[in-house]
Amino acid sequence: MAKDKKKEAKKIKESPLIHFKRNNYLLLILGIITIILGYVVLSTGDITIAPILLVLGYCVLIPLALLLKFK
Repeated sequence: MAKDKKKEAKKIKESPLIHFKRNNYLLLILGIITIILGYVVLSTGDITIAPILLVLGYCVLIPLALLLKFK
């Protein structure tokens, strides 16, 4: 009985929670660059494009980089 439980425990592989591939890192870097660019544009005083870039970086690119699973 105890041997069966040990065998079952060995069969189960622990997989990491986040599988980051090259594309995930590229999206993450693109998101960070977009956020930095948004703050740079915001510092120049443009109040139309800067929020768009910041929302795109924070709400679209960073979550996509974390949630998408590439093969």
